[in-house]
Formats: sequence, C-alpha cells, structure tokens
Amino acid sequence: MVKKASSFSALSGLVYSTDAGRHCPDCGQPVAACICKQSQIPEGDGIARVRRETKGRGGKTVTTVTGVPLAEAELKELASALKKRCGCGGGLKDGVIEIQGDMVELLLEELTKRGFKAKKSGG
Repeated sequence: MVKKASSFSALSGLVYSTDAGRHCPDCGQPVAACICKQSQIPEGDGIARVRRETKGRGGKTVTTVTGVPLAEAELKELASALKKRCGCGGGLKDGVIEIQGDMVELLLEELTKRGFKAKKSGG
C-alpha cells in the first residue's frame, strides 16, 4: 500500500532560480530584493544595549549595539553615522551594529542624542 503526500501542494513553491538565486518564502521575491525583510522591525523592549566585546575576535576590541528598534535600511544608515562619529570602521551583522575599538561612552552619548533609550550592557 502506497501513501500519497497530501500536503505536497502547500510545500511546492519557488525556492531557487538560476536567474535570480534564492527566493524569499514569504514574498516570493529574490532574497536581494526581498521587501518583507526590510520593513520588519525587530521585537524587543526598545532599549539599545551597548557593550564592549573581545571574545572570539582574536583579542580585538569591538563595541556592539543591539536592540535598536529600527528596520534594516534605517539600521544600516545608523551604523554608518555611528562609524563616522567614532572615526573608525565597523559593520552591521544580523541586526547588531559592530564598531571597532572601545567606544562605549561615545556611542551611549550619540544614541541618547538621537533619541534612543540606550544603556551600558555587560561588564
């Protein structure tokens, strides 16, 4: 006796195309042009937490900012502005702003000036 998969039609959808690569399962657009990911604001309590990290970075000091209640595009602009303010490099990875060096106090001041609730996290 052979069983048929009844939910096959629910799972069939475009996942990969040789023209555009991977597609978003929610909006069906290519991942690079996904419109649903850009408009999502991460959930949380709305407090930006600033902390200094060295673990797992080859001994280099990095200041991270997490929990900023902004969408992906605005978060990228904020990361760029913070890097310019600190005069150093950094980046945005998975919703976490990373700034090179120990810039905790400067970032707390700048985030507060921009209207965010910010507090120091960690030791």
